[in-house]
Amino acid sequence: MNLTPISVKFDIGDGRIVTIETGKMARQADGAVTVRLGDCILLATVVANKEPKPGQSFFPLTVDYQEKFASAGRIPGSFFKREGRLSDYEVLISRLIDRALRPLFPDDYLCEVQVLVTLISSDPEVMPDALACLAASAALAVSDVPIQEIISEVRVARIDGKYVINPNRSALATADMDFIIGATDKNIMMVEGESKQCQEEDLISAIEAAHAAIKVQVKAQQELAQLKGVTGKREYTKPHQNEELKAKVEAFAKEKIYQVAKSASAKHDRSDAFKQIGVELVEHLGELPEEDAPLVGKYLHDLEKEVIRNMILDEKIRLDGRALDQVRPLAMETDILPSPHGSALFTRGETQSLTTVTLGTPEDELLIESASTSNYVKFILHYNFPPFSTGEVKPMRGPGRREVGHGNLAMRSLKQMMPGSEYPYTVRVVSDILESNGSSSMATVCAGSLALMDAGVPLPKHVSGVAMGLISRASDGAWAVLTDILGDEDHLGDMDFKVTGTRDGICGIQMDIKVDGLSMDVMRSALAQAQKGRLHIIDAMYAAVPAARPEPKPHAPRMEKIIIDREFIGAVIGPGGKIIQEIQRETGTTINIEEVGETGEVSIFSAQKEGLEKALKWIKGIVAVPEVGETYESVVKSIMPYGAFVEFMPGKQGLLHISEVSWKRLETMEGVLSEGEVVKVKLTGTDPKTGKFKLSRKALMPKPEGYVERPEREERGDRGDRGDRGGFRDRGPRDDRRGGGDRRDDRRGPRDDRGPREDRGPRNGGFDRNNNNEPEKPQEPYFDEQ
Repeated sequence: MNLTPISVKFDIGDGRIVTIETGKMARQADGAVTVRLGDCILLATVVANKEPKPGQSFFPLTVDYQEKFASAGRIPGSFFKREGRLSDYEVLISRLIDRALRPLFPDDYLCEVQVLVTLISSDPEVMPDALACLAASAALAVSDVPIQEIISEVRVARIDGKYVINPNRSALATADMDFIIGATDKNIMMVEGESKQCQEEDLISAIEAAHAAIKVQVKAQQELAQLKGVTGKREYTKPHQNEELKAKVEAFAKEKIYQVAKSASAKHDRSDAFKQIGVELVEHLGELPEEDAPLVGKYLHDLEKEVIRNMILDEKIRLDGRALDQVRPLAMETDILPSPHGSALFTRGETQSLTTVTLGTPEDELLIESASTSNYVKFILHYNFPPFSTGEVKPMRGPGRREVGHGNLAMRSLKQMMPGSEYPYTVRVVSDILESNGSSSMATVCAGSLALMDAGVPLPKHVSGVAMGLISRASDGAWAVLTDILGDEDHLGDMDFKVTGTRDGICGIQMDIKVDGLSMDVMRSALAQAQKGRLHIIDAMYAAVPAARPEPKPHAPRMEKIIIDREFIGAVIGPGGKIIQEIQRETGTTINIEEVGETGEVSIFSAQKEGLEKALKWIKGIVAVPEVGETYESVVKSIMPYGAFVEFMPGKQGLLHISEVSWKRLETMEGVLSEGEVVKVKLTGTDPKTGKFKLSRKALMPKPEGYVERPEREERGDRGDRGDRGGFRDRGPRDDRRGGGDRRDDRRGPRDDRGPREDRGPRNGGFDRNNNNEPEKPQEPYFDEQ
């Protein structure tokens, strides 16, 4: 048994080496490789059926990316303790691979192909998504599956002004541009990513930097295929063709299709007209051989595509009659639903999104887990595409890959304008597409921005989005860029790219290119036209909602976040959680405390504004440091003969001495103050010996007319040298100093003469040890200034 692998290596930058290896694992697959960077290892396999299924009319490609939790030394947290259906994160990576690979298969290749990429070893610093498409392409390169070109993908990020290829995870956190680029050694195939308002030329520079790195990776795959001995691709059964039938279809339907295409009719009217042409065509052709019948629909569809493309290129006429750079009519409304915390209805032509915003607590944060990471996110966006939006009847299932991908693009775009960690709410945006005829994901971005501002989320700027299309003709080099494409234009075009951003720059992009040889000049033109369309939409958005509401709606939950020193976290929580539980119980709030570095983040959530303010004041009082000279509202806690103990800040008490209650001299506290009474006091200082707070009420009262201050007690100062008073032994015998005699006898007489014990009365100044008499009054605390 020979398990010796074949491998190639290349430097990805900064001395980081990528190794591609084949021949050791999964040898029964048509192609299998491992790709390694650091401790991150991906296994990619490809298997293709030898023959298409009978009646197959489309290319069935399946791409699945999965991360094994064992790759990071973890056990899945599910009930079954095993990997289940793909997570959204895995679906998104699967889409990145699929979108880059699909255009590279021959148009007439209809055999089912399955590409599986699995993370089998994880490195916390290596992002596996940037290596997944490299692994998939390498598996195809060493197989005989008829792929036409070799590709790869890289992540390019701008960090400190420099473009970095496949940066480490920790470095990526500081990037202001983050894109995944897929390409062959000649052409760009796919772009997706986000940025903090970058400029169009910055995006071009990032693509060029990524393409240079991809050429190195493509060359390494070609070398691996040569070492493996791959000399060609398998032959496959091509679908049946009938050129004579194709000519008949063109002769009958071409002019009819053209007339419908240039009629500028609505989507369903146009669709019905095209269907009617198909019905008439079938009647015209009559009965056909069994093998030719399926070709009629294919030839008619291909003819529709050709006629419409030529009409757009030659006559600059679009299906709905618009100019090439014209955006469809816009309509926007906000606050259209009474109960959600924010809502918006965005309509652009025949595309409509109803979007809602819900504000939640930190407990509503979403946990996103992968093999190497486990993070909570507080901004969530979900995109729903019900079948009625296109006038269809379909079973309602969970969100498909399309919904996950479109929602992710909208989320990444809006996220750029979301407030930072200081914003206390968890925010969920839900876009329900009510109508769809082109770019419902961009409608979601626009509706989401409007709804977030309607909810009072402090977005500094609106984010809009527009979907662009490209139609080109290889025969004469003609091309046209289309703004705000329709669904049909998306289907027949050569490039579909969506660009989102503010007035100041790009926030997100998703680009799929279906044609070879797209020049950077064409891409620059397309980006410039996209900017114009994006700004047109954003101007309308500002006219509808110029800024975010100053605060959430009255029925929205209230939340505040304050940052405290870490040393106060225990004081707010209290022993066994006593304090924080009391605050929540008394104010009707929910409080969450999280330690972040040297600080504590305290989030207070309440359905009522009054409870929120009460809890906020309470916590601020706990963490506040009393300042001498400040005035506080205090509550009398107990009354003593010498004054009152008052709580002037939560958990902080001090003595309001009887002499500081009033300018009038008080002999007793009786009737002056009562427990629970609120009085204003001034913090005048602290006792230098005990550290206790000293408070004054009279300092806040006007001094009575004619009031004469009591003279302050003079300081005795240094007593000086009092001279030698003589040593103890120099004072003479004890008896001489006392006058001689027995001291006891002189003072009290003989002990036996004092009478019985019970006749002598109680000791200790009248206090009976048996508590038969009242105890002495407590002694007044000592203060230096009195």
